Amino acid sequence: MDLIVAKFGGTSVGDGSRIKKAAQSVVNEYMKGNQVVVVVSAVNKTTDELIGLSNEAIGASLTDKQKAEIMAMGELTSARVFSATIESLGVKSEFIDPYNDLWPIMTDSNSLEAKIDFKTTNIKIEGIKRLVNQGIIPVICGFLGKGPSGEITTLGRGGSDITAFLIGHCLEANEVIIVTDVDGVMSTDPNKIDSAKLLEEISVEEMRDLATHGAQVLHPHALKYKDPLITAKIINFAHGDLTAKGTRIVGPYEGDMLKCVSLYKNPISLIAIVGEAMVKKIGLFAGLTGCLAEEDINIFGISAGQNSMTAFVDKSDSNKAYHLLHQFVIENDVLSSLSLGRDTAMITFVSPDIIDTPGIISKITEPLKKHEINILEIISSQTAIVLFVDWNDGEKARDLVNEVLE
Repeated sequence: MDLIVAKFGGTSVGDGSRIKKAAQSVVNEYMKGNQVVVVVSAVNKTTDELIGLSNEAIGASLTDKQKAEIMAMGELTSARVFSATIESLGVKSEFIDPYNDLWPIMTDSNSLEAKIDFKTTNIKIEGIKRLVNQGIIPVICGFLGKGPSGEITTLGRGGSDITAFLIGHCLEANEVIIVTDVDGVMSTDPNKIDSAKLLEEISVEEMRDLATHGAQVLHPHALKYKDPLITAKIINFAHGDLTAKGTRIVGPYEGDMLKCVSLYKNPISLIAIVGEAMVKKIGLFAGLTGCLAEEDINIFGISAGQNSMTAFVDKSDSNKAYHLLHQFVIENDVLSSLSLGRDTAMITFVSPDIIDTPGIISKITEPLKKHEINILEIISSQTAIVLFVDWNDGEKARDLVNEVLE
């Protein structure tokens, strides 16, 4: 007997026939002997319409508390309808909203971007476990939370995805299934490139980065709660079948809730190349990476400015790379010189919170400054920050950065 958490997005409950198809897919799994917990979103675009109507009606801006209460109405409604539909198919169900004593998702008091109180949520989930063990299918409102004073809060955009993975984690479910309006994760946006292909699987790390950079399939914050022991997948509601293949999400393989700090085991060499107006030269990066790739030399990163760029390679490859790039420089009319730097340590800080944490780089660099550790280079993205410091400072710098993570 498996425990499945199935989250149905707004389009998958967009009308009566879709709700019935979704409910039937849940009942089908239940009749196989599996336990199922349902997480449901508001009907597509309902939340935006509710806020728009309210602003128009009162002719003024709503408070955050009022917005949260109004925004909750979409999920309150869809949970009730979904639960009633399951019961119409002959299986016991109970809708769970923040007004219910069994409500599990507890948060702080931030009305619109609430942070989850994981410890309390993990305790409250016992009520959901009891329901499931009684043969009842809980239908839980996605996107919503309950604050310290019992007030309704919301988890922000993508909140229903967060709800599903959080509940799956706390329940130690066998599988989390995200039911949406696409077949799964594609190689790119099929609306832009016709030849886009469906991926059979994608790692949590890849999915997180893809979602952070704009893919709408799954909210990146939800993956904080993806347990490596729990199977997860994204499927299309059109199948009406929770066993449909879709795209599997595998991992994570490292770190606690996708957060980690690591020190690369070998020294890294920095090779700096200078030239005038380099950024205007088409194909310069391709030429640089190509000449190293031909000799099987891996590049750990590249940083670039108006008149310089730096390539980062393992020290064991540095002398060979230095000579190859020297030849590249003298053959290119916009480049003038290059230099091989001293041994450096590469420290990688990975967290899905980077994009939503103002000042995160200063929080990392400040303790290094206090300990007189100089940063030679820094590269950042929406989910990772990579620091290069003197090799002898590597372990100390890693420990200081790890304290920021904790």
